[in-house]
Amino acid sequence: MNTVQLECFIAVAEHLNFSKASEELNISQPAVTHQIHSLENELNVKLFVRTSKSVKLTEEGILFLSDARYILKTSYDAKTRLQKHGHPSSFDIGCHTSYELQLFPPILFQLHTYFPNVRPVIHFFPPLAGSQMIDNKKIHVSFGFQNEEKAPLSLKFKPLVIAQLVCICSASHPFSKEKELTKNQLNQSFVTCEPHQIPSRVFAIHSEQLSKISPQEQFFAPNIESTLTMVKAQLGYTLYFDIPALRNPSLCYIPVKDLNYSLPFGIFYHSDNDSSILKQFIKICEQLYKQ
Repeated sequence: MNTVQLECFIAVAEHLNFSKASEELNISQPAVTHQIHSLENELNVKLFVRTSKSVKLTEEGILFLSDARYILKTSYDAKTRLQKHGHPSSFDIGCHTSYELQLFPPILFQLHTYFPNVRPVIHFFPPLAGSQMIDNKKIHVSFGFQNEEKAPLSLKFKPLVIAQLVCICSASHPFSKEKELTKNQLNQSFVTCEPHQIPSRVFAIHSEQLSKISPQEQFFAPNIESTLTMVKAQLGYTLYFDIPALRNPSLCYIPVKDLNYSLPFGIFYHSDNDSSILKQFIKICEQLYKQ
């Protein structure tokens, strides 16, 4: 594979549109299609499902996206190092949603004061791909929940907060007047998101809530950001983890006393990584967000 193939694949994956990808890359749409087909033939998998109305990533395409970004970045970094001695080193940080990006500004600001030559690179990837990327040393550190699923032995986890599952609603929602709720009270319109975007146990709880209400009261979103947007729009409430640093002032976070479920939220990193940059990154995160 070559960098042109990877650039075309990433552009189409980001836009889910061949025409927009060709405009971004300043090459013809047939050329983009040819590069995608040649990459698929080389990998012996289909990366996209393409119809007359839509373009979607296949499961293999989703898995390959993080690899493609890593390979392309490594190639560019190598060229830059050869062309310019003393090129700043990168520090690769992973996260699953733009929701988590709210944590980054004060962390990166402080990290830059300690290491001016370090250039942070932020990667997005599906939750299930995070442990694999750290295990393969494609990223240095990642935010996420310590789920029930068994992680590779190479991973270490530094908890920042024990996040409790709570009811999240708008300030004008009837629930907003309550200091505490019970499961029996959760009988209003409900907003959920795709199962692969949230821990499996949380989706099971969501499914239970959906079974109690009519289809007219059910709203579905592709991810947690869209879910919270619908909640802000007063379409319903949702159940998700309360992370104090990520609270939105326009939303209410209400405990459900007979729904006792929590998960540690924090930082994943490789057990072999003892770099001073990683140690300082973890220290900054603990100072800012550890509960």
